[in-house]
Amino acid sequence: MSVTAAMVKELRDKTGAGMMDCKKALAETNGDIEAAIDWLRAKGIAKADKKSGRTAAEGLIGIASAGTKAVVVEINSETDFVARNDAFQDLVRGVAAVALNTDGTVAGIGAASYPATSTTVGEAVTAAVATIGENLTLRRAALLSVEDGVVATYVHNAVADGLGKLGVLVALSSTGNKEALTAIGRQVAMHIAATNPLAIRSSEVDPAVAERERNVFIEQSRASGKPDNIIEKMVDGRMRKFFEEVALLSQAFVINPDLTVEAAVKAAEKEVGAPIEITGMARLLVGEGVEKEETDFAAEVAAVAKG
Repeated sequence: MSVTAAMVKELRDKTGAGMMDCKKALAETNGDIEAAIDWLRAKGIAKADKKSGRTAAEGLIGIASAGTKAVVVEINSETDFVARNDAFQDLVRGVAAVALNTDGTVAGIGAASYPATSTTVGEAVTAAVATIGENLTLRRAALLSVEDGVVATYVHNAVADGLGKLGVLVALSSTGNKEALTAIGRQVAMHIAATNPLAIRSSEVDPAVAERERNVFIEQSRASGKPDNIIEKMVDGRMRKFFEEVALLSQAFVINPDLTVEAAVKAAEKEVGAPIEITGMARLLVGEGVEKEETDFAAEVAAVAKG
């Protein structure tokens, strides 16, 4: 039996599933709408897609590492309650482990095979929506690696090993002692968690961000009424301070504020036994940048009471 557009629309209206999923369900069930609904429900697709419009801004960060390589992933849920769910934690842990052997992109991770199943990571997350009962999203990921050295990791306020609300990776290239290198790397990762630098070096700060700051400083300085040549010097001074504050290496090291991060890493070279170069960093905070929906809890309760 051929599947028509009208049949696909009817099934989509009844289930909220995607067009392609509806078409596949009808093809699998020989055009039987009710059987197609059951097929979608069995796959977890109908239930998942109905929830896909909800804002997922809670969840967990998962980290997996293997010496010279580490990955951090963010999987969002709708509520913090789910983040304490063992099944959800297992999912995040499993996705992080898979991500370690991918290109580190969300698309690459989503297409990778999920362990002990015949599904992809993306399909496993969709299936978990149906079993856990909330919208779940694999939102962000970052992978760092070095030829020789370590990729140090840090999870702030970990709820379990490698799982938490804030995760940091920092790549350190060095031929020196790996145990000592990991120790200074973890300290730098903790610093990054606390200060959220925009770049490793001031020269690597996004030019658009720097330009925006400069324009703000110019407008603020003009209010002083000073001549343009003085304003230019004032702005240059404030920009130097801005770069010091947002670039990792020039920041005051949170563990020893008497040193910059660059100086602290340099000092660690004695124990490591070789030069150290920080070649990459990644910091993911759960829900960062997600616009959360404002909800009226009383109205929600009233709606549930009405059935």
